Amino acid sequence: MSGSLILLNGFPLTRFLARGPCFPGWACHGLRAAPCAFKGLHTSRNSCRGKVAPVFTKALAFGEKVAIVDQHGEHTYKDLYTRSLHLSWRICTALRNATGDLKGERISFLCPNDASYVIAQWASWMSGGIAVPLYRKHPVSELEYVIKDSQSCLLVAEEEYVERITPTAEKLRVPLLSLLKSGKCSPTTDKSFSETGSPISEWKDRAAMIIYTSGTTGRPKGVLSTHQNVQAVITGLVDKWEWTKDDIILHVLPLHHVHGVVNKLLCPLWVGATCIMLPEFSAQTVWEMFLSPRAPRVNLFMAVPTIYALLTEYYHKNFSQPHVQDFIRAVCQENIRLMVSGSAALPMPVLERWKSITGHTLLERYGMTEIGMALSNPLHGPRIPGSVGTPLPGVEVRIATESPQRDGLSYTVHAEGDEFSTKVTPGLDGKEGELFVKGPTVFQEYWNRPKETEEAFTPDGWFKTGDTAVYKEGTYWIRGRTSVDIIKSGGYKVSALEVERHLLAHHSIADVAVIAAPDVTWGQKISAVVKLREGQTLSLKELKEWARESMAPYTIPSELLLVEEIPRNQMGKVDKKQLVKQFYST
Repeated sequence: MSGSLILLNGFPLTRFLARGPCFPGWACHGLRAAPCAFKGLHTSRNSCRGKVAPVFTKALAFGEKVAIVDQHGEHTYKDLYTRSLHLSWRICTALRNATGDLKGERISFLCPNDASYVIAQWASWMSGGIAVPLYRKHPVSELEYVIKDSQSCLLVAEEEYVERITPTAEKLRVPLLSLLKSGKCSPTTDKSFSETGSPISEWKDRAAMIIYTSGTTGRPKGVLSTHQNVQAVITGLVDKWEWTKDDIILHVLPLHHVHGVVNKLLCPLWVGATCIMLPEFSAQTVWEMFLSPRAPRVNLFMAVPTIYALLTEYYHKNFSQPHVQDFIRAVCQENIRLMVSGSAALPMPVLERWKSITGHTLLERYGMTEIGMALSNPLHGPRIPGSVGTPLPGVEVRIATESPQRDGLSYTVHAEGDEFSTKVTPGLDGKEGELFVKGPTVFQEYWNRPKETEEAFTPDGWFKTGDTAVYKEGTYWIRGRTSVDIIKSGGYKVSALEVERHLLAHHSIADVAVIAAPDVTWGQKISAVVKLREGQTLSLKELKEWARESMAPYTIPSELLLVEEIPRNQMGKVDKKQLVKQFYST
């Protein structure tokens, strides 16, 4: 081939750009444009103090504008609203509720990353229920735990997952409703529901969803957030990141944590923007979406550091020619207005390589399931690598250390601030402490766990994040988990104790300590330090094959370290920091 021919994955770039991605409809037409009642919609920083309403209440104002693009096609705001109403009616009918208000009953739903997820979520809210999203890649035992722990009264499953989840529904005696792909329903049904609405008008004190997160004390806990909590997170991000109806975001994350649910889905739907949902993350597909002139012009992208590392790896393998690299950088700078990294610490090499490829300095921010988003680097102005910026609207943060007293604990405050300013205690500037958060974004409770809920807050109402932080140079920095039993790997928060609980069920394992090993790509990787039973052998390959039956893929150890004895103190505790130093000291 000619040396001047630009190749992409073995094909001429011109041919690649002409064919475009594989979503239906894009080869023949672009996104349908429709007048929007809220042109240039921009939520003020005080909007979270006003009327509280779920995202679906805005949908009809955006009418025929495309809300979701998935592997099945385009879905307008009116489409989503109508199908959600239909499912809401089916939910209430299945539960024999004549009022149309379930008054906080939990509804678990299992859907892929497409419009069906939105419809199941909205329908749960329209019927007055609490949405409990399930993760399709979790083993059945984990799905069963969430359904049972949340005391869900109903299970909604997209047709692809009905066969898999039916035995669980029957075992738990929970009714099961099947949802067609992308939440489709018949045209007749669409028409009959097009002018109806939810009978509920007051949302302020209603619970919205339960997201399960791994803690440091065993089984995952359900984090219960209200509609007011969710709206406060949305409006804060809409304000600071300047979301508008003209935005098009590419969604590649799972939909069972705040990053995927709120930041990448509810924010665009709040303002009438368009969300393109990929069924799975694929580095090739993401690059196709960035570069193809046939696809809708993506101008926002948010991901975890691991995804940026994988995109960078794909780039270096497939885009080696200088003029191709110049083209990619120009397209990314011209088309994309914002790229965000979150859910785990962003390694400096990843940030620097991504900037050299695209010209974008990734915006780092900080949040967690219990508090939504709390801190963010600026949309405009300098972003300090490694820093997570300053508080978002309505959020107050505090860095403090605790010390035991005769009558309980006392706290020394190093720094405390909000969106506008931070006050530092003289002599404590730059001193590390635990990060506390307060404000309308903070969750209501751990579901059915009053003791854990109480322990998660200080006596004066601050949520204790469990993260070590410092305030210096006018910005906040996260140093890592206060507890070594939370591992952040590839954007997932994994409980080491939960992994240990699973591994101890293996017939060859006598004792185990799960630790976080440093890793450039994943941030941290899960390493299992194992003592085998006498006469037993075990390889990493054998362990992984066994674990797939009962553990989520991202919780399975990627390294196995065999030892004769795991050191424990008199209280039976393992010094995991020492183990990390022992095996991974540089």
